[in-house]
Amino acid sequence: MKKILAFLLCFTVGFSALGQIHDPIQWKTSVEKVSETTYNLVSTATIEGEWHLYAQEVPKGGPIPTTFTYDDEGGKIKIVGNTSEPEGKIKFTTLFGEEGMNIKSFAKKAVFKQEIELVDTSVSQINAFVEFIACTDEMCLPPKEVDLAFDLTKATAVTASADTAKEAKTTGEVASKEPKKEEKKGLLGIFFIAFLSGFAALLTPCVFPMIPMTVSFFTKQSKSKSQGIRNAIIYGLSIIGIYVLLGSVVTAVFGADALNALSTNVWFNLVFFLILVIFAVSFLGAFEITLPSSWATKVDSQADRGGLIGIFFMALALAIVSFSCTGPIVGTLLVEAASKGGIAPIVGMLGFSSAIALPFALFAAFPGWLNSLPKSGGWLNTVKVVLGFLELALAFKFLSNADLVLQLHLLEREVFIAIWIAIFGALAFYLFGKIQLPHDSPISHISVGRLSLGLIVLSFTIYMIPGLWGAPLNLISAFPPPQHYSESPYGVGFTKKGTASVQQDNHEALPEGAHLMPPHDIISFHDYDKGLAYAKKVGKPVMLDFTGHACVNCRKMEQNVWVKPKVLDVLKNKVVLISLYVDDKRPLKDDEVVESKLNPGKKLKYIGQKWSELQTIKYKANSQPFYVLMNHDESNISDPVGYMPDADEYFNWLEEGITNFKK
Repeated sequence: MKKILAFLLCFTVGFSALGQIHDPIQWKTSVEKVSETTYNLVSTATIEGEWHLYAQEVPKGGPIPTTFTYDDEGGKIKIVGNTSEPEGKIKFTTLFGEEGMNIKSFAKKAVFKQEIELVDTSVSQINAFVEFIACTDEMCLPPKEVDLAFDLTKATAVTASADTAKEAKTTGEVASKEPKKEEKKGLLGIFFIAFLSGFAALLTPCVFPMIPMTVSFFTKQSKSKSQGIRNAIIYGLSIIGIYVLLGSVVTAVFGADALNALSTNVWFNLVFFLILVIFAVSFLGAFEITLPSSWATKVDSQADRGGLIGIFFMALALAIVSFSCTGPIVGTLLVEAASKGGIAPIVGMLGFSSAIALPFALFAAFPGWLNSLPKSGGWLNTVKVVLGFLELALAFKFLSNADLVLQLHLLEREVFIAIWIAIFGALAFYLFGKIQLPHDSPISHISVGRLSLGLIVLSFTIYMIPGLWGAPLNLISAFPPPQHYSESPYGVGFTKKGTASVQQDNHEALPEGAHLMPPHDIISFHDYDKGLAYAKKVGKPVMLDFTGHACVNCRKMEQNVWVKPKVLDVLKNKVVLISLYVDDKRPLKDDEVVESKLNPGKKLKYIGQKWSELQTIKYKANSQPFYVLMNHDESNISDPVGYMPDADEYFNWLEEGITNFKK
């Protein structure tokens, strides 16, 4: 039960988080000597982890291409043809425009070659530079230039340039097929949570009682022990195949990346809120979500045929009959996995079905183990009800996202926490036997396990209560709205005296266009131009904070990193903070409505679109949080960074930028 509570509480916390951004692409040069006057200048890019490098030709409106510029040394060398590049991989991305585009890129390693001829054989070194950007599937670093130097005196002799070009093509092709480490980690996380979800589904009253029925079926079908084991394996694989097929259908319908950008979409969050509420109410016993009974009857009749077909239909019958309990879990998993893009739904269903299939196959193969199982009873319904309470609590996270994006202030922090206190408090009373629901059996006592879980839930409920008075609640910081999105940002019962008069940096009043970010009184601008003008006036560097109202990692940074004393001191006294919300749905003023540069022919309608386009075009990135330190001439004074949960690392980044500003 502890596992069930743990995985469901962390369900909606994103799997991906960006650490500090360094230089993910390193360049090395070498020279190949083809003849006395002909050389190949070789530029090799080593690309870290999840990063990739774009090709020399990209679609219009896309990123800057990788571009090589060679110094002809005043006519002493002749550039022959174009720079060759690996085959790479063409991949669809939505980084550059809402409609997305297919762009060729390289991963792990890419080798570029340029043939040159010496007009003057006294030349010993050729200088060049390459301009490029490094990107992941979610964000890009700003464009960068790297100087290259080719030492002809260290050239390696080769027989023909064609062979080396072929080698470069092969190198790029192999590199593009290597799996990404970060992608593997994300898929493993989805598989693990889905696997735990499968075990949770096993403990529901729709699934657990079917184990004895399954054993009875295979005992009659199998004439020998070896045949029984074979049939059990086929049965388990059939269960896995059915659920994986479901994941494949979701991937095919929604596309690999279609749901990736929906985390801040209002309608997506509202629909998912309603779905989870329906699932929760079903789990609590108000009604059952079932498929048409005719489906189960037809499938069950096919299962009686025996043989491999009968085994497959037996597995299909299990999936259909248990749908009222597994449906809500499967639905939650599929939507969450689909939002990660790629093959995540397939991996999720593989994990879920593996957990379901494993015990069924084992008990079918070894019927004697059935005696060790606990008897079916009221505890199964208890599991189902606990899942219902947890799904109900998670539903309000999605409603909160929609409210934050629209800035309606209907579900502010105190209201959200109060709802969670009520839900988990009711769950604690249920576990203690003080509340009974329609399908519960009368109980004269509660088990030690149920009492222990009840105490855990009660402790968690009590922990949340100080949140009503302004406590940060770091254990669940990713779920409630941020502290400044609150009826009482400084805590219930606390009145900020002289809110408009802030004794900070000898400024008695807030500058025009600024506001205080409670509860720590950081002066922040939401208007780019006003914030930049103020920075010039007071002589401080600017920190652009590309954020979002529904950005989970943004809230983690604000509540867990920004509050550290040394970081807070920098944000309050050494930089001018400009927070730009990319999901701000407030309409732009008429004189600010302009044509989109990313989507020609379309107009920018909302404030958030303006800031999102600024981030994408200027910094080649579209994920949040994204932090930029810049001079008054709007040039960067350090490399921009994304999500950085290490406060010391974040502080060092801030200090590095401030030091560069003073130079």
